[in-house]
Amino acid sequence: MISERALRTELSAAARSLHARGFCANHEGNVTARLGGGRFLATPGAVSKRLSEPDALVVLDDRGAVLGRGRSFSEAGLHLAVYRARPDAGAVVHAHPPFSTAFACAGRALDRPILAEAVVSLGAEIPLVPFAPPGEPAVAALAPFLGRFDAVLLGQHGVLSWGDDLEQALLRLEHVEHVARIAHLAEPLGGARPLPAEALPALLAARQKAFPRLAQAPATTPRATVIPNASPDLARIIAEELASALKT
Repeated sequence: MISERALRTELSAAARSLHARGFCANHEGNVTARLGGGRFLATPGAVSKRLSEPDALVVLDDRGAVLGRGRSFSEAGLHLAVYRARPDAGAVVHAHPPFSTAFACAGRALDRPILAEAVVSLGAEIPLVPFAPPGEPAVAALAPFLGRFDAVLLGQHGVLSWGDDLEQALLRLEHVEHVARIAHLAEPLGGARPLPAEALPALLAARQKAFPRLAQAPATTPRATVIPNASPDLARIIAEELASALKT
């Protein structure tokens, strides 16, 4: 079990990395992690992630109230909604990476599976949560997506990702941005072509095996069943992507 001091150091480093990579500006973005005992460590509100320091982080209770000193942030309810719905989630990250946020602001989900790695790591789609005002409306809009996904686009509001720990949550946000950037760059070339439909069930089966805690695949994607007599190339791809997923 990681100590609170070590977690503070890790979380503040994660926050600074979001700013350094251009994933958040001004006071945008927030990072949280479970502390245990119904408490959560969080970046404070109204402070640039560039200035994140371990001792300046705040501790929240399970209602979002600050325990001790510091100021909470406006999207705390979204983070707490993830923790309530996903007991496996140890960390949540919200940021505005440019390419994926551009899709969110255009009202476009990343719903075409174009990379095998992304299907195993994130599923066959990265859905778009409809825009809702901050607070309970935003939490209600997010709720239907929490059981079946590990990252979502928030309409007009960036990306939200979660994972077992901070590293996994950050990697998932990074992967969403990678997919969005590729999809954007492919547009002048005629658009990214989706993976062959016959490849998806086996890739989703690899995802289910790597992350068995997840609920069944979304209704908009094929059920995760293995294809009989899969080609050697497809079998190799699945093995490689499963190994990659297990590392994260």
